[in-house]
Amino acid sequence: MADLKYYDIILKPLMTEKSMTLLEDQCYAFYVHPQATKTQIKEAVEKLFSGTKVAKVNTLTTHPKKRHRRSQEQGFRPGRTVKRKKALVTLSAGSIELFEGI
Repeated sequence: MADLKYYDIILKPLMTEKSMTLLEDQCYAFYVHPQATKTQIKEAVEKLFSGTKVAKVNTLTTHPKKRHRRSQEQGFRPGRTVKRKKALVTLSAGSIELFEGI
């Protein structure tokens, strides 16, 4: 288990059409640290956003894909996309002000 502080766990909110439709069900989406566990994510949300009570946390990891990048000097260079972890946090009480009015 990684030794992470609660402010290091949540990287940024995930703003997509699907995540906006989930707001009706009190479900919020975030990009989180790849080594964060569900309990760490739950604690971080409850500490960062006061007045919230987390009911459930679902996570999914997107693994890097192979890509080729074009460079003028060397032609195509192999590379990879970024490994990311997403968290869908369902609240039982309260709301997150960051998502209000969207």
